[in-house]
Amino acid sequence: MKKDDFNLLAKTHQSVRMRLRFMALAHFQEGHSRYAIAKFLKVSRTSVNKWISQYHLDGIDGLTDKKTTGRPFRL
Repeated sequence: MKKDDFNLLAKTHQSVRMRLRFMALAHFQEGHSRYAIAKFLKVSRTSVNKWISQYHLDGIDGLTDKKTTGRPFRL
């Protein structure tokens, strides 16, 4: 597997959501635990686990939000 420069991607990407995901992967690449990453980024450990798993399965394309189907949620 090639080593992606997640720090550079986090600095240059327009989407805040994607920046957060790239930062999580950069920390993981540096050897930090998933728990420590979640605490540092103030997100759930489940989210960090999901992002890392998606990256391992589909690469960077796996991190993008998928289109949702069905009825939109309204209050």
